[in-house]
Amino acid sequence: MIKTLLSTLALSTMLISAASAQSLTVGVQNLPPWLDPGKDFTNTGSQIYYNTFDPLILKDYAQAGARFKPGLATAWESLSPTEFQVTLREGVKFQNGDIMTADDVVFSFERILQDMTPEYAGIHRQFFDNFASVEKIDEATVKFTTTKPEPLFEILLNTSEASIVPRNYIASLSGNAAAIEPTDFDAFMLAPIGTGPYAISSFQPGENLVWSRFDGYWGDKAPLEQVTLRRIPELATRVTALANGEVDLITNVPPDQLATIRGNPALKVVGDVTPLFHIIFFNTRNPTTANAKLRQALSMAIDRNLLNEALWGGEAKVPNTHSYEQFGELNNTTDQTFEYNPGKAKELLAEADHDGSTIRFDTDPVYYTNGLLAAQAIQEMWAEIGVKAEINVTTKWTGPDADMEVRNWSNPMYFADPAGSFGVMWSPKGSGTEMAWTPNEAYPALWDKFRYSTDLNVRKEAYSQIMAYVKQEMPFVVLYQPYESYGMRQGVHWAPLPGHIAYVLDFRAGSITVQ
Repeated sequence: MIKTLLSTLALSTMLISAASAQSLTVGVQNLPPWLDPGKDFTNTGSQIYYNTFDPLILKDYAQAGARFKPGLATAWESLSPTEFQVTLREGVKFQNGDIMTADDVVFSFERILQDMTPEYAGIHRQFFDNFASVEKIDEATVKFTTTKPEPLFEILLNTSEASIVPRNYIASLSGNAAAIEPTDFDAFMLAPIGTGPYAISSFQPGENLVWSRFDGYWGDKAPLEQVTLRRIPELATRVTALANGEVDLITNVPPDQLATIRGNPALKVVGDVTPLFHIIFFNTRNPTTANAKLRQALSMAIDRNLLNEALWGGEAKVPNTHSYEQFGELNNTTDQTFEYNPGKAKELLAEADHDGSTIRFDTDPVYYTNGLLAAQAIQEMWAEIGVKAEINVTTKWTGPDADMEVRNWSNPMYFADPAGSFGVMWSPKGSGTEMAWTPNEAYPALWDKFRYSTDLNVRKEAYSQIMAYVKQEMPFVVLYQPYESYGMRQGVHWAPLPGHIAYVLDFRAGSITVQ
């Protein structure tokens, strides 16, 4: 049906576009219910923040490595292993016209470090746990102090979570304009502003968002006057919208639709392996999945290469362990944390003395591309070793629920270091650890050895030891790095850049042209 429709509408798509060359309409699978980069590290939020907000330190996103460059800070230096000082760019404006100050920079971090909301407290633990204080030295200088030596200063100040927000604007949003109150943050989530090249001029939570060019931007002028994001969760409807010219670009196109879109001469497809893992994780505190040997067996029963071939046409990347090439010298290419061995899986299952009870596998119907199909395939693989699983399709996020047994999830790379992917979710204070895993007493010290050492070889060895412990415990299984594809009309020249985190829709200068 989709293929027929695309063929029928090919000519009309060439003649009619969803927007002029100065605007763009994007059909996205999901949009977030609120927006605040300091609270958020969801995939849906990651699409949005880079166009509207700036961190102190930017980098060259056209390459996977970390080549840093000035952002809202024009210079930075380490004063000591625990002190880092930045010089602020002068004359930067927020999108409401206010001038960015050192007070805004301090406030942007203090709301996180002081745990002003539970969400900020989560970002504090998972990103900035080592940060002790942020201090205004003068109107152009801010100093950061950490508890332990910090090898990742530049990387952390480049994250989306380190974006700078306007203190006075936030304070004015509710109640007493002279004080910061929790309701101010609630209001900001629905009307956020930053210093980036596009202002959010309209936001209907979970439905649509409109960016308008911010002419007061300190850097290169945004190439588009307006960008509209429309949530279109159904794949067929997204493809139809692209075919008939309602939208210019669509996200989350699965491999089985690529040839169909390419068959329309007015359309094209671009894609790449995404810096994000699709994973499944176990609730190790639930009696059903508390046995580590059972979890090892379930891991070894999964043929991840077959999943790649069947679901991604072989385009996804199946890693041996939890590591990305973007980690550079810390990329672990030797450890075999996850492997397919159904014979060994049956032996481990017998040793686990599994009672044959059915395991509930939770999955959202559409949130992850091919997520439901992967769950169904894994269900069959587990059946082959004698384990029954029941697929529970739900839009509810069940990760923290006590009765959750296993579910799918994604584990993005938030910054190019193991601490920025594995650590955010599986360090002693990681979100996955807090929800579903209780490591042994030695784990925090091993993690600290990896996280805070300034010796590269020490970090390599410690991370390898962490992966050996993960293999023993198996709190999660990395399935693959998905190959995410985007469909667009021929006049749109855009592609995801390798230096970004997953799903970023980068429409800044130099990243997109529209004809």
